[in-house]
Amino acid sequence: MEAASRGASEADGLNVGLTISISREKFPSEYVTPALAFHFHYFFMRKFWFLYLAKAVVVFPGGFETLDELFEILTLMQTGKIRKHLPVVLFGTAYWDEVVNFDALVKYGTISEEDLKLFRRTDSVDEAYDYLVTELTEYALAEPGAIL
Repeated sequence: MEAASRGASEADGLNVGLTISISREKFPSEYVTPALAFHFHYFFMRKFWFLYLAKAVVVFPGGFETLDELFEILTLMQTGKIRKHLPVVLFGTAYWDEVVNFDALVKYGTISEEDLKLFRRTDSVDEAYDYLVTELTEYALAEPGAIL
């Protein structure tokens, strides 16, 4: 998360920080816009606000917390609990293919082939960018006040 905040900060952009109370995490990051730094005690509240505000999600290789957030997002999308269109990009195909064998989940019938369309895996910044711009243009841009 810090890398994204740092990139936005270095580009003079605003960025939101949603931190959680855990002993090993420093918070807030020095790169988060101070007025947009929010701190949570419970993971579920952080995830709720993260998803409520998100228009798209790009997931980079990470540990348990990253996997928890990814699977929460995919589960909510799969079950229709997230009603908005939410493009998800998994960046780093070698990592994702090794850490989560999505094809095996389909093979054993624990997810459907259709569920693989809930996300896109890529190693290309340009491909991720083009995909997100296309998806956000189609689903996230509307007249002011429109319900998406």
